Amino acid sequence: MTVSPLRGTPDASPTTQISFLGASAADISHVSARGSESGEHRGALEPYATGPGASYLMPRAFSAGERVTVTAVESNGDERRAIGTSFTVGRLYQVPPPPSLPRSAPTAGSEQSFVSLPNMHPPTVDVTTPAADPGLGDIFLAPKDGASQPGAMIVNPAGQLVWFSPSPPGQEAADLRVQDYLGQTALTYWQGSIVLNHGVGEGVIDNTHYQTIARVRAGNGLSMDLHEFDLAPGGVAWITVYEPVYANLSSVGGSTHGIIEDCAVQEIDVRTGLVMFEWHALGHVPLSASHWPVPHTAGSDWDWFHINSIDVEPDQNVLVNSRNTWAAYQIGHSLGSILWSLGGRSSSFELGPGVRFAWQHDVRMLADGTIQMFDNEDDPEIEDRSRGIDIKLDFATHTATLLQQYVNPGRPVLADSQGDVQQLPNGDHLLGWGAVGLVSELSPAGALTFEMSLAENVASYRAYRFPWVATPARAPAIAASVASAPATTDVAASWNGATAVVSWQVLGGTSPAALAPVGSPVASSGFETTIASATSAPYVAVQALGAGGAVLATSAAVTPTPA
Repeated sequence: MTVSPLRGTPDASPTTQISFLGASAADISHVSARGSESGEHRGALEPYATGPGASYLMPRAFSAGERVTVTAVESNGDERRAIGTSFTVGRLYQVPPPPSLPRSAPTAGSEQSFVSLPNMHPPTVDVTTPAADPGLGDIFLAPKDGASQPGAMIVNPAGQLVWFSPSPPGQEAADLRVQDYLGQTALTYWQGSIVLNHGVGEGVIDNTHYQTIARVRAGNGLSMDLHEFDLAPGGVAWITVYEPVYANLSSVGGSTHGIIEDCAVQEIDVRTGLVMFEWHALGHVPLSASHWPVPHTAGSDWDWFHINSIDVEPDQNVLVNSRNTWAAYQIGHSLGSILWSLGGRSSSFELGPGVRFAWQHDVRMLADGTIQMFDNEDDPEIEDRSRGIDIKLDFATHTATLLQQYVNPGRPVLADSQGDVQQLPNGDHLLGWGAVGLVSELSPAGALTFEMSLAENVASYRAYRFPWVATPARAPAIAASVASAPATTDVAASWNGATAVVSWQVLGGTSPAALAPVGSPVASSGFETTIASATSAPYVAVQALGAGGAVLATSAAVTPTPA
């Protein structure tokens, strides 16, 4: 049985729930949660949808700075045992809303435009090395910064747009990828705003029709961060959370009235929104581990840890990466204790030649135990290039050995932030270069097998490659205008997110209810297909056709605009 907040947590949220993971709600009784200042807090147990466990929800908040003691009884048949935890409630800093910054004016060639979807302007994509294996799938990005719209974006290996979802004003997307949710293929991403050095938003889960089937939010009164959104079997989401709290930083030379960005891991039961498990870096990692400069001014924010990835292992232990301590930590799922650390000031392993890493992202443990990561080496600059690396851990000798590194073979690429490495089914590795806006695929021998770049100054936190088949629930889009040629209408057709369109058929008629095919189908020419149709009908529409001419969907009928 794991009880969260974990014992010794120094800064639990005042509105925290008490999470009991590992026994059914019926086997948990006599729950008591008592604050040293606020007294007893009555509540009720709410079971998880994913499996054994329940959260004790209390309508009244705890007092900042007080000590909370939790006790309960767990029953297992005729056996009963006492369980519980104790923690301190943090003094949370209220993060101000992000400033409203106008989007810079687009430069020539920096954004795409479409006649049929005039309000959509994703960044341009330039494929500089054609994909050696197009069958590996599409590329999943979340472009931001620069002059184009931010949002979630899929492009095919030729660089043609497949799907784009513009973010609402003042927001952006991150970590777009394909995952499994309750046995069905899903498209997942984070959506929200950036404040200080982290995200404040929520996770979105869409089906293959681009319909939102679930949303994931952080619990305990906190906000979901952008850096990780990982789905596990049974409808569980693992997410990163940033919790700014007031803290005395004098032990590391900072202000006695400082603000520190604590970082937390939350395991969320998606269907109920309950927190199943919560781990805080504060209380487990010393402040002296950080490489990030300590501010000396009262009220200044210190991003000491900067969590940016979570990887849950088959044994349910959790690999957490900290950019600003230059270390990754293996966390025990039961008690939250650090089982071992790799890198940083107190590594459990002696780092062999070439292993040392700095400001890293996206640390994963592969099936064979290899540790894989994106090693930024910048901000501030340590080396003149970023890289992907594979590391072998020897638990008998406590050594870490460099197995392989992945660098851009054409020129050194240095990413001062963001980035990831994805191992592909054919043995290649896809590297998203984060802030650089570059995506490279390398063969096992290090040869470049695919490369594409986003428009100038456009970044993507991560990049992935997956096979993707989708049929949008929305109808295709159409724009039509009377052409200069007699009895001709210019038609532009698109179907945002469709992957099976082979050709387009123009329909024309005297009313939306009386449409008939005009001419022969025209082959699809990418995201948007333009057709000079030999018709002067007062109403036109388009049909998206699949293999063998099957009708996939029909647009609304529109009246062509005058020339």
